[in-house]
Amino acid sequence: MLRILSRPAIRLMERRLPDAFIFVLVLTIIAMLAAMGIQRSSPVDMIRMWGDGFWALLSFSMQMLLVLVTGYILASSPPVKKLLTALAAQAKSGGMAIIMVTLVSLAASWINWGFGLVVGAIFARELAKQVRVDYRLLVASAYSGFVIWHGGISGSIPLTVATEGHFTADQIGIIPTSETIFASWNLLIVIAVVIALPIANRMMMPSEDETVLVDPKVLGNDEALPPLPENATPAQRMENSRILMWLVGIPGIIWLVLHFFGGGGLNLNVVNFAFLFIGLTLHGTARSLLAALDDAVKGGAGIVIQFPFYAGIMAIMTGTGLAATMSEWFVSISTDQTLPFWSFIAAGIVNIFVPSGGGQWAVQAPIMLPAAEALGADVSKVIMGVAWGDAWTNLLQPFWALPMLGIAGLKARDIMGFCVVLLLITGVIIGGILWMI
Repeated sequence: MLRILSRPAIRLMERRLPDAFIFVLVLTIIAMLAAMGIQRSSPVDMIRMWGDGFWALLSFSMQMLLVLVTGYILASSPPVKKLLTALAAQAKSGGMAIIMVTLVSLAASWINWGFGLVVGAIFARELAKQVRVDYRLLVASAYSGFVIWHGGISGSIPLTVATEGHFTADQIGIIPTSETIFASWNLLIVIAVVIALPIANRMMMPSEDETVLVDPKVLGNDEALPPLPENATPAQRMENSRILMWLVGIPGIIWLVLHFFGGGGLNLNVVNFAFLFIGLTLHGTARSLLAALDDAVKGGAGIVIQFPFYAGIMAIMTGTGLAATMSEWFVSISTDQTLPFWSFIAAGIVNIFVPSGGGQWAVQAPIMLPAAEALGADVSKVIMGVAWGDAWTNLLQPFWALPMLGIAGLKARDIMGFCVVLLLITGVIIGGILWMI
């Protein structure tokens, strides 16, 4: 049934969904027209907001590019490649490969969203070398695990409200993670998604005649580097020196140990630091690492050019008040029981234009929290409704898929047909539980 349902979605996305860069240009135009039509913003004011906010994600763009590059460096190191090969060898069929990559991505994304994006993509590449399986679905399955991130331990919204001095502390105080991430009803959503996604992905497997296999060129070259010549120059010997790499790599690993034992947690900078210095140590030579770097940066073009456009869209949505207006409309039809559900739906729509958990909370908190107080709704459930909505429509929004697509060597249109079906399934699961609780 799901295979039949996925066919028209796949054909529609492959034929109609443009490149992710065209997608962000269209979103920019829609945001501009909506701001002028709904908010009555003048074209001059709106363009000024757009231009002023265009470079607001530069730091984040670099972090995301490093997620791709450092994750690839780590995964391409000889020890990790052997481990991934051994793990992928356990998949005896295409169906098992789909289930394995989904579960690995879910687990990694629940721990940390950046970790999940990289691990899922790299494991999908390795599985594609081992078994005959539709590569589009394999990568879509790896990306589908990302939907769980905001209900996990790196969720930016629940972590924000659990932090002393957060910007809404005067209004709601400190909301501990025991009432959000580790609440029984939130864990129920997590468990339901973990059960449903592998099954759904497995059931969408195309028939043999519809299966699209990976182009071997996409998977890169696994040939070992040629040995150094006997008359190698001093520069060549330094590039092949393990001692030099270890003298820098080992202190980096020591810092990570000190960080975690000192009570530090995972964030994007720590993940990138870990990927880089563990990868540097495991590669052993600068020559090996630089070869991996050359392959890694080829997939980063989309991040470099598209993220500034998303920053501009976010500036329009927040600066003109369009995102707040959308949220207020959903609040107007809510009750104390249904506000978490409608917060989820509102956040899902806003996320298409403002694909940032922290940025979205800054927009929606001033509307959702007073509404929760006025209606007598459970604040923690409303908070997680926004968090899950932010994560949910990432299945439709190629913004977060760019690092994974860069590693996998695919376009957004290749996986979005499958993701639309998963959007519907997870929407029913998450929305249904939020409605009932």
